[in-house]
Amino acid sequence: MMKEVKSFRTVATAESCTGGRIAAAITAKSGASRYFMGGLVAYQDEVKERMLGVPHEMIEQYGVVSRQVAEQMVRGACRLFGTECAMASTGYAEAWEGHQVEIWVAWGTESEVHSMCLREDFGRVKNVEVATKYVLDKYMEFCEALDKERRR
Repeated sequence: MMKEVKSFRTVATAESCTGGRIAAAITAKSGASRYFMGGLVAYQDEVKERMLGVPHEMIEQYGVVSRQVAEQMVRGACRLFGTECAMASTGYAEAWEGHQVEIWVAWGTESEVHSMCLREDFGRVKNVEVATKYVLDKYMEFCEALDKERRR
């Protein structure tokens, strides 16, 4: 699922609704120990706050399923694992109690984070698969852009 990382760049994951699937996709690739430092499944708000530094006020203001929280999870994972880059997810993988499918994924560095919201509903399992593949693809594009910029 994940292409080979051409430049050495350390990465970590902070996951909620994907439940560790991003980390699993990374570690399924031989040689992942060269760049993957670790991952955290932060399913509960208090774990996001305590381990990833997501401010409680941010969760109250924007909701735990938000661009702001997903992006803060990237920054927090970079700090927690001491990595250059990270990927994160937070969301509703299926519709329930008035909520529609809404999965926020984010990728980047502590100082440059990008994010996207996925809202199509293919069923819970497929929604998580789609989010996992999407963030991995976007992360690889981000790394390629960083590499091009560094070569200039």
